[in-house]
Amino acid sequence: MDADDLLYQDDFEDDTDGFSQDGEAVTTEEGGQLYEHFRFTADRNQAPLRIDKFLYDRLTNTSRNRIQLAADAGYLHVNNEVVKSNYKVKPEDVVTVMMSRPRRVFEIVPEDIPLNIVYEDDALLVVNKPSGMVVHPGHGNWQGTLLNALAWYMREDPLFDVEDPRLGLVHRIDKDTSGLLLIAKRPETKTFLCRQFFNKTTKRQYVAMVWGVPKETEGRIEGNIGRDPRDRQRMTVFPDGEQGKTAVTHYRIAEKFGYVSLLEFRLETGRTHQIRVHSASIGHPVFNDEKYGGNQILKGLQSSNYKQFIHNCFEVCPRQALHAKTLGFVHPSTLQEMFFEAPLPDDMAGLVEKWRNYCGNG
Repeated sequence: MDADDLLYQDDFEDDTDGFSQDGEAVTTEEGGQLYEHFRFTADRNQAPLRIDKFLYDRLTNTSRNRIQLAADAGYLHVNNEVVKSNYKVKPEDVVTVMMSRPRRVFEIVPEDIPLNIVYEDDALLVVNKPSGMVVHPGHGNWQGTLLNALAWYMREDPLFDVEDPRLGLVHRIDKDTSGLLLIAKRPETKTFLCRQFFNKTTKRQYVAMVWGVPKETEGRIEGNIGRDPRDRQRMTVFPDGEQGKTAVTHYRIAEKFGYVSLLEFRLETGRTHQIRVHSASIGHPVFNDEKYGGNQILKGLQSSNYKQFIHNCFEVCPRQALHAKTLGFVHPSTLQEMFFEAPLPDDMAGLVEKWRNYCGNG
């Protein structure tokens, strides 16, 4: 089995708990070298779970059989020790996938793409990402990403290398989600900030328009999130506690529009597609979210006028109506709490205004 047998994930957006791609090499007892391709740190409350299931839930384009073959080849390590596929991952275990050849690498080419910088100092950047911009280069998106833009912006800083995993993005958001992102300029900064995300002490609030109106004004959604076995590009909520990763989302109704509502979400954890999949799981998909069914008319009238109105809404906001509005954290140098807010972008603001006018007109 070689490195190409374990295919690579392209979608770890907004999943910050212990994911890295350091590519560090180690020497085996036989004298050969293995190279780190993936690293995951299990949660503090991780229930005992076979490592093949643990990795299957986190690697997009692979199968449990391939992961088991990797274990048989001695490529799966826990806390720097080789383990078999029946090893049960425990809280705070460090799981690495080590392969016999270096990780496929690509160059992040600097591109002169404007960045909306909300805040900057010697340690970090806070950027307001527009919808449609991919955060990290990957399959089908090798150019035009936020990291390409960052490579250009930081090109004259001799201490910043966009290829260095110890620098750069502290967390991610989806391509079609807009809003605030935190970027570390120095290794010690990223370590300090990542610890806050891991310990769930950051303050993040999202705003989304969803189909329908929840019965309760405020609520808590809890359910393990993992890759959907039927569609590896989607996430799903698992009813039992064995599969997926613990995920908790809090919501509050900000405004009602009859057939849709504007919700404020607060993340207790940061999982891939967490708000989108959690909201859909309680019957309120994010408006115009194609992946989770929000791009269909799910509430409202059967009239042609209403259908045309929804079509116009989809054109005004041609992506999932989700925005990372606020971001709070403790600064690594000053130890002062910092808080930032990004107003709704034009497409979501226009969508909200259309619904206000619709409701106002009866």
